[in-house]
Amino acid sequence: MVFHKSILAAATMVSMLVSCQGNQSSTTKDETTAKEVNVQAPQINADSAYAFVQKQVDFGPRVPNTPEHVACGDYLISTLERFGTTVHVQEFEAEGYDGTIYKGRNIMGQINPSASKRILLAAHWDTRFVADQDEESKHYEFIDGANDGGSGVAVLLEIARTLQQSSLKPNVGIDLLLFDVEDQGKPSFVEQDYTQPYKSYYCLGSTHWSKNKYPNGYHAYYGILLDMVGAKGATFPKEAYSMNYGRKIVRKLWKTAESLGYGHHFIHQEGDPITDDHVPVNEIAKIPMIDVIHQDLTGQGTFFEHWHTTDDTMENIDKDVLKAVGQSVLQLIYNEK
Repeated sequence: MVFHKSILAAATMVSMLVSCQGNQSSTTKDETTAKEVNVQAPQINADSAYAFVQKQVDFGPRVPNTPEHVACGDYLISTLERFGTTVHVQEFEAEGYDGTIYKGRNIMGQINPSASKRILLAAHWDTRFVADQDEESKHYEFIDGANDGGSGVAVLLEIARTLQQSSLKPNVGIDLLLFDVEDQGKPSFVEQDYTQPYKSYYCLGSTHWSKNKYPNGYHAYYGILLDMVGAKGATFPKEAYSMNYGRKIVRKLWKTAESLGYGHHFIHQEGDPITDDHVPVNEIAKIPMIDVIHQDLTGQGTFFEHWHTTDDTMENIDKDVLKAVGQSVLQLIYNEK
């Protein structure tokens, strides 16, 4: 089995790390019994979230170093500004697996920037430059990335819009961080040179940010990463790295989702370890961050059906799944003191 964002050569180590937390069942009463929410969060609009996915797709594939990528980045900045956030843009360059130098922008919109307690919400906004999980004739086609990239960003934009329009504000500061150059790792059909040290070339924007946190001196109480959160019938098990670095955060979010009626998406089952943007945030930036990521529980695949194919399009996005994820995250934030 291949995990994007690379099979973890250290998967065994992760399992050992997770087991060190104690041999706890993921279906204990403590985890599955949902708590009553403290304060009712404002309602996410499913149609609006869906429209934010569509807007990104309308630019075309957002592959770094393309005009479409630049145009979409400008749109994301202006949209966050329109929703009243304090925007910070971190420009950087990163080298890809084939020596390509990618020009990237990590984009952060801060809500209530003066608050000392902060929650970091993140997603990646670039799209894959190859359809390496598609049939061979389509391998070198760009993909729309409606789900892989577009969905997480859309939920964050909808959270920003909802908070701007609501008279009821959360007690904490919220930072919406859009990572760039996440999905440009080596294609699966390119042979790995096992004589050389392994390097994934994924998560380049989040790695840069974690090494150079911006704004300077930034820290958050915890973080939540949203990746591939819009497919029909999406299932979000408890990703293994998340359980290692942020088990309590996982429990709180999954209980919140269950209390809102979204337990069929937020599954009380431990998932596989995935190399994703939360890993450098945890390991380098030292901010505990969990990953809400669609994993296939049927054993037929790794992620959602159309992952890294030309069928990652709007036709396969479910606005109600976007709503479920956004509402669960927003409710968790409103429960913070």
